[in-house]
Amino acid sequence: QVQLVESGGGLVQAGESLRLSCVASGGTFGTYVMGWLRLAPGKEREFVASIMFNGRSAIYDESVKGRFTISRDSDTVYLQMNSLKPEDTAVYYCAAKSSVLVSTWDSWGQGTQVTVSS
Repeated sequence: QVQLVESGGGLVQAGESLRLSCVASGGTFGTYVMGWLRLAPGKEREFVASIMFNGRSAIYDESVKGRFTISRDSDTVYLQMNSLKPEDTAVYYCAAKSSVLVSTWDSWGQGTQVTVSS
C-alpha cells in the first residue's frame, strides 16, 4: 500500500494562491489514480479533484473548476489552487486508489490545513 505525505498548506487571503504537494512512497505510483479531497468544519469530506494514471485526464468538482489544477509527476501529485475563497478553507487530503471504477480510496495522507481569510 502506498504511503502519502502532504505539504504546502497555510493561511492566505482571499484571491491568493497555494500549491499543495503529496509525495508517494512504498507503492507503484504510476498505477494509482490520485486525488485530493477536503474536510471543512461542520461538513462531510468532499471530492476536489482526481487525475488518472497517465496524468492526461483529470476531473474536478464544480466548486473548484477553473481555479484549481491537479497534476502529477514520477512520485508526487500537486494541487495548484488559485483565486482562493474563504469557502475553500478545509483540511486537504491526498488519496490514492488502484481503480477508477471504484469510489473508495485505498490510501490517505495525514492532511494539510488550508485557511483562507476574507
